Amino acid sequence: MPALTQELLDLLVKENRITKEQADGVYLEAMNSGDQIEAVLLKKHLVNEEDLLKARATIYNIPFVSLSTVAFSPELINYIPEAVARKYTLLPFEFDETTNTLSVAMADPLDSQVIDFLEKKTDKSIRSFMAMKEDIISSINNLYTQHLGEDVSKALEESAPSEIKTYEAGHLSEVIREAPIAQIVSAILEQAIRIRASDVHIEPQQTETRVRYRIDGILQERLLLPRRLHEAVISRIKILGDMKIDEKRIPQDGRFNFKMGTEEIDLRVSSLPTVHGEKIVMRLLKKSGGVPSLQELGLRGLALKHLETSIARPHGIILVTGPTGSGKTTTLYSVLSTLNNARVNIMTLEDPVEYQIDGVNQVQINPAAGLTFATGLRSFLRQDPNIILVGEIRDKETTDLAVQAALTGHLVFSTLHTNNASGAIPRLIDLGAEPFLIASALNCVAGQRIARRVCPTCKEEYTPEPQIIEDMKTVLGPLFPKTPAVKLFRGKGISGETQCATCAGTGYSGRIGVFELFPISDAISKLTLSSSTMQAIEKQAVTDGMITMKQDGYLKALEGITSIEEVLRVAQD
Repeated sequence: MPALTQELLDLLVKENRITKEQADGVYLEAMNSGDQIEAVLLKKHLVNEEDLLKARATIYNIPFVSLSTVAFSPELINYIPEAVARKYTLLPFEFDETTNTLSVAMADPLDSQVIDFLEKKTDKSIRSFMAMKEDIISSINNLYTQHLGEDVSKALEESAPSEIKTYEAGHLSEVIREAPIAQIVSAILEQAIRIRASDVHIEPQQTETRVRYRIDGILQERLLLPRRLHEAVISRIKILGDMKIDEKRIPQDGRFNFKMGTEEIDLRVSSLPTVHGEKIVMRLLKKSGGVPSLQELGLRGLALKHLETSIARPHGIILVTGPTGSGKTTTLYSVLSTLNNARVNIMTLEDPVEYQIDGVNQVQINPAAGLTFATGLRSFLRQDPNIILVGEIRDKETTDLAVQAALTGHLVFSTLHTNNASGAIPRLIDLGAEPFLIASALNCVAGQRIARRVCPTCKEEYTPEPQIIEDMKTVLGPLFPKTPAVKLFRGKGISGETQCATCAGTGYSGRIGVFELFPISDAISKLTLSSSTMQAIEKQAVTDGMITMKQDGYLKALEGITSIEEVLRVAQD
């Protein structure tokens, strides 16, 4: 849509949304800076995006619809395929049978070509409405993913109870290839991709089978299947993962690819026998793209500067620490993406390869074949590498090889399982590394956690309890803002009077990293040489200027990026 200038300001003044003085100030700033009027209005917090869009709708004489107040009929989405809705950012929300008119909320309701295309495709008159782009996307995610239950129900109707019995292994394979079971598994996986799930859990209970998705680090139950289907569904997945369907006594691992539209996902499958039957967990890994920048991960300020300085050096070790699932590998991928060019040979040794990066030589370990982190790293040194990523340092041999690689002119990245950054050095010593070698080889250490973002759609401001403010003052010290009133943010979980479609009522959508990072200063080198405690190293790092994870989390809570509850959940001492 074209940009608007004075006409927009005049309308906002007329509707008493801004004053004439504010309008003049905005116009002057826009002219001087070259920014659009809308951008200046939003930057100054004079109006919100919905107010701007309503004003646009008035100027262009197009009706505006707030999707949070619409009671959707699920059958309406059958008129427009999901792929079309996502491509053009639009959503049907009302149909008038008497006039054969389909009302469609659009991010760009002035696009006559799209409207003509919809009329030909649906054989209906299209009435375009202006709506918030974010609202359309969240409603698409919510409504089209509701079809999981419908798809499964349809498949269940086609699968009569008499069809699913206890079969011998040889006959069971015939059942699991039948359309209903295949449709159920496909619907489960499509749902996982749509809602950005990292894992899918299929768990047998006494009377039913539960399907849960891990979204933004938290498990959510989304589907219950009849218990009679469990064996067939599990076996279908095991066949896809090239696992033995007749082996139910021991755990198994497998993997397969799944494609939905243009998006291709690599799935790691793990089976485990339980008292009620086999449980399946599937980890979803994108095959390409999707590597965020360091800033998008949540790194900033002095921590970002120190990391950029450390990775600019031609040799040394950079370590990222944290528990399983804290995003360590993603951070290292982001670093590799910034260093990746034709002049360097980058080699990675991973378990598994989670993202595929063009131009990077990625190797997956295979312990059964004798390819471990240690043996792989030893082979890497004969491949003329400049930069090496070792997925995890977990034993003395790998530790020694990583240190030697760093001391012989290679830049080495790896991860450690420690609670914080300062615990990395004592951990390396525990693994058998010599303190003087660590002091020479180590460039910097980062610690991280992942917190959920406050949902932007249902975000609200509130005044925290006095004890929380006091804790923040104690933790932040001089970093605590000098404002008279401290405001924090949380997601309500509702939009208007209905459940928020963006966050499905959780109050959170997306994730952000919480970091602490310190370079190896002269003072920390001396502490390393004397095998000092973790507490002493952390104290010195803070003296050198390190912002701790809890401090970083509190600062992000003050900015409204995450909530204080999330910070305490992931970064509590």
